[in-house]
Amino acid sequence: MSLALIFPGQGSQYVGMAAALARSEPAAAEVLRAADEALGFPLSALMAHGPEDELTATRNAQPALLTHSVAALRVLGDRLGEPGFAAGHSLGEFSAHVAAGTLAFEDALRAVRLRGDLMYAAGQARPGTMAAVLGLDDAAVEAVCARVDSGVCVPANFNSEGQVVVSGDVAGVEQAMELARQAGAKRVVPLNVSGAFHSPLMEPAAEGLRDHLASIEFHDPAFPVISNATAEPVTSGARARELLVEQLTSPVRWSASVSRMVEGGADRFLELGPGKVLATLNRRNARDARTTYAGEPEDFSGLEI
Repeated sequence: MSLALIFPGQGSQYVGMAAALARSEPAAAEVLRAADEALGFPLSALMAHGPEDELTATRNAQPALLTHSVAALRVLGDRLGEPGFAAGHSLGEFSAHVAAGTLAFEDALRAVRLRGDLMYAAGQARPGTMAAVLGLDDAAVEAVCARVDSGVCVPANFNSEGQVVVSGDVAGVEQAMELARQAGAKRVVPLNVSGAFHSPLMEPAAEGLRDHLASIEFHDPAFPVISNATAEPVTSGARARELLVEQLTSPVRWSASVSRMVEGGADRFLELGPGKVLATLNRRNARDARTTYAGEPEDFSGLEI
């Protein structure tokens, strides 16, 4: 049996993230200093003080989330031992690969800053949106998307049983929302996003990210990282590079990723970074496993790993 590390994605950021951790832990402070230096602007100040709308912007939220997750990782250091797996939700997959040594933190940081720019630009060129569908199973949401004929709409995030996010152009998602209600969804919630993430509308962003990642050195992960796109372990640096591009236009198969880790022997999960979104999802995704989280100083006191 083994430990699985999990890393949050966009939406978990908040003003003040990692600030207290950096004040109390030198290892975290060094990560924030390195982030500022790598990006050439004071990301740590934006994380600590906002403003919120600037922090939430895709190009800033992505490096902020990566930085907070890696700061938490470095605080734990040798206490983690040798994890059995790692996985991250969307942007968090980059954090997982940093944890596994697939790519250097600074390289990942610059890549996700560009990733955010590319995703925003793709959303401006072809406007899109997303919506959360609650109370329908995966197959029912897939059937809803298949019935959409007014535009593009695809499943984007399979988060847990009864929680699926759809993505596409505005007309397609609006039709899917109505079809989901007709199919018996308990709730359908439009999301405040700048584009149709994890859909075919992100293809221009995928092309730009592919070109950039080709210039970065990738190593074979020290332990398997579960891919968002396939929900299968990645053990090759070359394959990791391919799948980090593919995930931009593919659904995040999060519930299947967690199941794959459980099947592989993971009996403990630790979410590293801001918030506890993934730990909360594990109440459905990994009911029999112990899940903890660590992102702020109080989380590390008495933490069982």
